[in-house]
Amino acid sequence: MHSKEVLAVILQGTVEEYKEYSRKKIMGFIEAGSIDESKEVSTGRTNTQLHGERAEFVQLNEKTSNFDIAFRARNPKLSNENVLVSLHIVIEPQKTYRPGYPIEKRGMYYLARRLSSQLALVTEQTDYKQLEKCYSIWICRDDIPVKVRNSISCYGMSNLWNTGENITSREDYDLITLVVIKLGNPQYTGTRDDEGYELLRFLNALMYPHKDDFLDVAAEYIDFSDNEGLWKEITHMGGLGQSILEEGIEQGIEQGIEQGIEQGIEQGLEQGIRAFILDHLEEQIPKERSVRKLQKCFELTQAEAEEYYKKIAGE
Repeated sequence: MHSKEVLAVILQGTVEEYKEYSRKKIMGFIEAGSIDESKEVSTGRTNTQLHGERAEFVQLNEKTSNFDIAFRARNPKLSNENVLVSLHIVIEPQKTYRPGYPIEKRGMYYLARRLSSQLALVTEQTDYKQLEKCYSIWICRDDIPVKVRNSISCYGMSNLWNTGENITSREDYDLITLVVIKLGNPQYTGTRDDEGYELLRFLNALMYPHKDDFLDVAAEYIDFSDNEGLWKEITHMGGLGQSILEEGIEQGIEQGIEQGIEQGIEQGLEQGIRAFILDHLEEQIPKERSVRKLQKCFELTQAEAEEYYKKIAGE
C-alpha cells in the first residue's frame, strides 16, 4: 500500500482532483518523502512519529491511535508554477467493516485530526489560509452487509443553503472528504460497465491475494517493467496470501480429524453452500446463474448444485 504504483490506482478512483489524470501522472503528484505509516492521531501528538516502545504513549489518558498510511500529494487544481498546494491523504486498509462502531465516525475523527495537525499552534496570528484539503480513504474487506458489498461511498463538506447571495469559493470550505470502500466477496463479479469497476477489481485482487489470477490482475494496473523490487514484493504477497489460505485449510483438516473427518468436512461444506445460496437469494441473483457459480466454487455437478439450491431455497 505504501508504493506509489498502488496508491495511484486508489487515488485515481477516489480523489476528485485526480479523476482526469493518468495513473503515471498521479504518481508524480505524490510526495514520496511524505509517505509515513506511523502518524499518531491522538490529541497533541499528530505531528510526531511513533518509534518502537513509544507506541503506547497517550495524551490526557486518551487512547493512542495511528494513521495506517499518511502522505501528501500535489493538488493540481490549486497549484501553479509558483505555489504548491497539497492534499493530505490517509489510507486505512481494514479487515472488518463492523468493528463495534461506525467506521464512518472514526474516519471523520481522523480527518479532523489530520486537518488540525496542519497548524502547529493556534494563536491570534494563526493564518487559516494555510489549511489544505484532507482525504481519508478506508478499504474494508470483511463483515460487509450483502446489499452494500462492492460499493464506494464518499462524504464531504458542502454548502447546504444560503439566505441571500453567497460568493464563498468551494475551496475555502471543502476541506475534508471521507471515502469508504466496501468489498466483502473474495470473487469480484462486476463488469466494465459498472461504476467503480477498475478500482474495485484492483482492490479485490489486492485484499484477497490467494487467488490464481492475483498477479495477472495486478499487472494490468501496475507497470513492473522498471520496478523489479515492487514485482518481488507483490509476488511475495501472492505467495503469502496462498500460504494463509493453505494454513486455514490445514487447520480445518486437523480439526476435522479430531472430530471425525467425514462429519467435519460434510458439515463445513454444507454450511459454506448454505451461506453462499442465502447471499445470492438476498441479492436476488437468478437461479441459473447461482447454480453455475455454485458448481464452480464448490466443485459440484449440476445435479448436486441444483439439489442444494432446491433444498436451501425451499423450492
